[in-house]
Amino acid sequence: MISRRDFLQTSMAASALLGASGFGNWGRLAAQQALTQDQLLEFESYGNVSLIHVTDIHAQLKPLYFREPSVNIGVGDNRGQVPHITGSDFRKLYGINDGSPSHYALSSDDFTALAQGYGRVGGLDRMATVINSIRAERPDALLLDGGDTWHGSYTCYHTAGQDMVNVMNVLKPDAMTFHWEFTLGSERVNEIVEGLPFAALGQNIFESEWDEPAELFPPYKFFERGGAKIAVIGQAFPYMPIANPGWMFPEYAFGIRDEHMQVMVDEVRAKGADLVVLLSHNGFDVDKKMASIVTGVDVILSGHTHDALPEPVLVGDTIIVASGSNGKFVSRVDLDVRDGRMMGFRHKLIPIFSDVITPDPEMAAVIDAERAPYEDQMSAVIGQTDSLLYRRGNFNGTWDDLICDALISEREADIALSPGVRWGPSILPGQDITREDIWNVTSMTYGAAYRTEMTGEFLHVVLEDVADNLFNPDPYYQQGGDMVRTGGLGYSIDINKPQGSRITNLTLLSTGEAIDASKTYQVAGWASVNEGTEGPAIWDVVENHIAKQGTVTVTPNNNVQVIGT
Repeated sequence: MISRRDFLQTSMAASALLGASGFGNWGRLAAQQALTQDQLLEFESYGNVSLIHVTDIHAQLKPLYFREPSVNIGVGDNRGQVPHITGSDFRKLYGINDGSPSHYALSSDDFTALAQGYGRVGGLDRMATVINSIRAERPDALLLDGGDTWHGSYTCYHTAGQDMVNVMNVLKPDAMTFHWEFTLGSERVNEIVEGLPFAALGQNIFESEWDEPAELFPPYKFFERGGAKIAVIGQAFPYMPIANPGWMFPEYAFGIRDEHMQVMVDEVRAKGADLVVLLSHNGFDVDKKMASIVTGVDVILSGHTHDALPEPVLVGDTIIVASGSNGKFVSRVDLDVRDGRMMGFRHKLIPIFSDVITPDPEMAAVIDAERAPYEDQMSAVIGQTDSLLYRRGNFNGTWDDLICDALISEREADIALSPGVRWGPSILPGQDITREDIWNVTSMTYGAAYRTEMTGEFLHVVLEDVADNLFNPDPYYQQGGDMVRTGGLGYSIDINKPQGSRITNLTLLSTGEAIDASKTYQVAGWASVNEGTEGPAIWDVVENHIAKQGTVTVTPNNNVQVIGT
């Protein structure tokens, strides 16, 4: 008798051979003109249940460029495992041809040249076309949003998320979970959630005073689809008060709560669930660990770490699906659910090539209406770039370097610190930099650019603390984004050392001198989680800097030496 795990492995292998798992025909096409919308959407329907997954849109309504990371280091058991494989190694693993659409969509090499050939990606109107096409074929399909939706743009900031709420209501998801949404403040989040026409889920969202589940965010919801009873369980970002300002949502507590997750899985199974889907904003490595601990979950739809994988990862009996970010991809998963269990699946990661996919007219009109009051402000040209501007990877990207340069210049600082967040589109060399572009990489509700004094000793503590959030070998202790970006400061990091001893050779770049633990330095930064932080808005700081430069050039940053990879 074949085991369920063997059956799923067979299903995965068979799906890959059929071209229905991964990226299908689009991954083998070699030129932009060879791509068609029909090829991108081509899918051999399977089973009786369909899931559509989007996540980490970060309020990006329009097509954009988005470069995948060139550095994504795995530690512990995840060393050398996806998603911690990049570039040519990634392409070799998945059989991706150099120069193909999948090369452009899924890796960072030759990004500028490929972007000029294949064009922009994303756009909610194009995503709507893809989603509506799947629904036309599979009317019972569940659309599930992994969160980080109401955050990350000029219009989202100025409407307190209402633009994204209005647009997503047109898209009609069946459920969502949360992360950056809570930085709108709990009062605003509560107001929006109370009016949502779909489920707002979070089994790990608790009332902080009583440590009891928050009533506004039910742990799960049942759906009857394809003759199957499906339970969708929500998992919000576990580390909200650590990675984001807890004072903005003081009545809520989070955490991984895998023991409570097991209780919820057992509960929905006892209520007759044939399929258990976890809609997660844990991050991929945390989801892998949770899948190894919590039993009874069939599918984890993973979010937060912005990973885009052309095939699911199997952990025990659970498949984990990663669908990228910024509206760049939509995942479709078809499942054979019978006799109370998932018997097999087919999967496709669908890239949203915006020059190939026809915009949905209704969604396009809604998007334009939301943007219209702000178009003049957003479209203002502040400068140009000679360099590829991107943000994505474990260490500094060129957008981060530009922000750090602005902080040092405009705030008259020795050193700049910029948060290791993953959101924000890329800009190609030769492009204008608009005000909207600046907001796309800086927009948040606590964007004050502070200026303060820090001792060399304290700087070392800060870097060590953030490094442990990223490189702790236990995924449950990886509590933040990527490494804090630094300007005016060089250092070495040994990712294999324990906390407190990873960071060495701190150097003040302006003088070439070693950072003195007892000496005080002027440090500028932004996105402090401390209440009452004062300073000009980071987007104004960056805009002023770019306006003075006219054309910006960001030289390669070799100031962080990584040891132990």
